[in-house]
Amino acid sequence: QVQLVESGGGSVQSGGSLRLSCAASGYTYSTNCMSWFRQAPGKEREGITTIYTGPGSTFYADSVKGRFTISQDNAKNTVYLQMNSLKPEDTAMYYCAICTYCSGIHCVRPTTWGQGTQVTVSS
Repeated sequence: QVQLVESGGGSVQSGGSLRLSCAASGYTYSTNCMSWFRQAPGKEREGITTIYTGPGSTFYADSVKGRFTISQDNAKNTVYLQMNSLKPEDTAMYYCAICTYCSGIHCVRPTTWGQGTQVTVSS
């Protein structure tokens, strides 16, 4: 059984940076793609970036493009989300997920979720 554990969240001022980690344990060899999602209070969960674990291809939502970078360390079974130039509207709970398959940025049928890590950006 695969488990995901996110870490790295915190509180920063507008313009600051954070790096989130998503560590996977268990059977991960069949993972084709992983995504980061976020959910702000009162809003729906939105997918913000996806990485295809084989080729390393990446996709981003317009709201984070140019500011966020998703990457992977296969030796550590970890996916990262580097977040730069943070804005108050980036405040949300951030989750990583393993996807059954992906289409572009879209994570189809997430199979495993982490517990989430809170990111708060103050102006």
